[in-house]
Amino acid sequence: MFSLPDLPYGYEALEPAMSAKTLHFHHDKHHATYVKTLNELLDQEGRSPASLEDVIRQSAGGGASAAKLFNNAAQAWNHAFFWQAMSPHAAKPGDDLQSAIQSSFGGLAQLREAFVKEGAAHFGSGWVWLVADGGKLAVKSTHDAHDIVTDAATPLLVCDLWEHAYYLDYQNDRKAYLEAWFDALPNWPFAASQLAAANGNGQPWRFAAPTAVAKAA
Repeated sequence: MFSLPDLPYGYEALEPAMSAKTLHFHHDKHHATYVKTLNELLDQEGRSPASLEDVIRQSAGGGASAAKLFNNAAQAWNHAFFWQAMSPHAAKPGDDLQSAIQSSFGGLAQLREAFVKEGAAHFGSGWVWLVADGGKLAVKSTHDAHDIVTDAATPLLVCDLWEHAYYLDYQNDRKAYLEAWFDALPNWPFAASQLAAANGNGQPWRFAAPTAVAKAA
């Protein structure tokens, strides 16, 4: 059974860019429902996977029968990564990450512009990512539940583009949400550790392994 991860900070910690009310609904309702449904589906199938990443890879592209499992597994993963990708502590990219940003985008201002533009222009629900791919950094968006787990790239940061992530705070102004998010919330030390993993130094972030559920006698 997979567990809903705790937020790595308090509900009020990301204000004013993201309100406590949004985090309560987003984490305690939306994310919790994905994890609950994921566990129910796995139980119905009698599956005991070793990792959430395995579930995502095995159910991706599996047709209609696997779509519900993939959607809930990927959304459980995406949201957990999203919480890690934010921090209440303002910081700047470290030297290695800053160098990679400079090489790939021309600077942090240009990355901000590309990130906000990609997210604001994305049609419908999804996610906007900063990834390391083939020795370069790139900004890309994915639709609905789709993520980077099935991709060769390594995610560094992500921002949720589903309306439940920002509507209470920004209504329909996704661009303002993205601008506020990028200016205040990226967890640059986390992104740096992900970049190091992409370069062969350490392991990238993974969802916590499932715990065994005791069967009734």
